Amino acid sequence: MRIGLYPGTFDPLTLGHMDIITRASALVDRLVIGVAINRDKGPLFSLEERVAMIEAETATLAPGVEIIAHPFENLLIDCARDVGAQVIIRGLRAVADFEYEFQMVGMNRALDASIETVFLMAEARHQAIASKLVKEIARLGGDVSRFVPPAVEQALRAKLDGPR
Repeated sequence: MRIGLYPGTFDPLTLGHMDIITRASALVDRLVIGVAINRDKGPLFSLEERVAMIEAETATLAPGVEIIAHPFENLLIDCARDVGAQVIIRGLRAVADFEYEFQMVGMNRALDASIETVFLMAEARHQAIASKLVKEIARLGGDVSRFVPPAVEQALRAKLDGPR
């Protein structure tokens, strides 16, 4: 069984993430979505909220493919080992992503050469989507419906608008 790990903070889950999840799930028998805790990024959504969003949005994807949201706070390569992944899936949007990912692949290969990294280019319509920018647009009252699933948009509004 080929197991792939797609790691990220997913704060919030975007249509770009969903595109990579859908395409990656066709490449592996089991796709594990590694939800990074990453306290340094100061996420808007709690780990539990991010996991719940992923579970809800992926519930109907890829019949026969098991998609599991798995929280992690350790090294990416250790998370891959923990879930039995042979492949780490990474999405690329721009050259800046590639430079960072190129360094990460080198370090991960030095730590465990048996785990491959596969890059999927974002679909053209999703290349500009970044969680950080989505949060900023939403904070400033902009329309994020083209960037996130409807339930995630509602969660963003609830989180940012707060109780009235």
